[in-house]
Amino acid sequence: MPRFTTVALVAGAALLVRRAVRSRMTTAPLWPMPALDEPVSGYGRGSTVPRKVRVASRTTPAEGVVELRLEGRGLPAWQPGAHIDLVLPSGLVRQYSLCGDPADPTAYTVATRLIGAGQGGRGGSREVHEQLHEGVEIEIRGPRNRFPLAEAPAYVFVAGGIGVTPVLPMLRAAEAAGADWRLVYCGRSRATMPYLAEIEALGRAADRVTVVAEDESGHPDLGFLADVPAETLVYCCGPDGLMDAVAAALPTGRTPRLERFSAAATTGGTAFEVELRRSGRTVRVAADQSVLAAVREEVPGLMYSCRQGFCGTCRQRVLEGEVDHRDELLTEAERSDSMLICVSRCAGKRLVLDL
Repeated sequence: MPRFTTVALVAGAALLVRRAVRSRMTTAPLWPMPALDEPVSGYGRGSTVPRKVRVASRTTPAEGVVELRLEGRGLPAWQPGAHIDLVLPSGLVRQYSLCGDPADPTAYTVATRLIGAGQGGRGGSREVHEQLHEGVEIEIRGPRNRFPLAEAPAYVFVAGGIGVTPVLPMLRAAEAAGADWRLVYCGRSRATMPYLAEIEALGRAADRVTVVAEDESGHPDLGFLADVPAETLVYCCGPDGLMDAVAAALPTGRTPRLERFSAAATTGGTAFEVELRRSGRTVRVAADQSVLAAVREEVPGLMYSCRQGFCGTCRQRVLEGEVDHRDELLTEAERSDSMLICVSRCAGKRLVLDL
């Protein structure tokens, strides 16, 4: 794989491509973008107000992948990296990255790969594939953005499989802004990699895209990341193994911006006790049990939704004890006195919740 070098501006054809892209832009200026973890109105932490949308179209951008265009009224603006919650017909809530055009105020576009139970799936993707057809109305929440594209002169993007969905709008934005960028796009095979043709066309003028199909060339060589200049931001979304490899390949002290498919494991470690202060009860959380599951044995009506640490429905106030935070939602300030009990655990032997 070629080594990464910073290029100020690509001349000739690449410059013409950039000018053409900028001339077609209808959105407000891309910069400044929101800082990481900055709660910006309209994207940032995002809206929790539910909205009804209709599946306007359904396509198949790759083997095993379904794309949905969801149309609705009053849809909040969003920026690259944002995701929405889909409230599925069964009541399951799942999060999907927006991969359409932020300039389109009438619709959101999401794509999901079918994941079977043997691959760690929990039924959400199958429900999307089997039940969400054209004309179906569903409820959404958001958008939220925990993976915003910050301003930089250059970027390296690494995407694995369906992890390309939040990256695709970033590529378009970086190209339109005239930034230098490079993408390493990995997948099992070319047939399973969504949006491959568009992405290759977007980066063709400056040879920006490296496609690594496992059935053709094995795993990606990420050694070039050791030489990424300090001003270049590195973004990665994909399987945990790929994100860990990207982090390990960067120079000491450098960290990539990551978007994970799911929160950390909810179980593991040791058992502990949770006191429910207002109700005067104490429950024991086993090592193979979530706090949510244990507490709901005493408080059956306790609200929850995603069970993955994304939506915030199960957030509870912590009165005492040290929390092992495993969610993907709360800010550091919010973690000082709150936890999402669907995924987070106790770092000691006892927690006291305001329940």
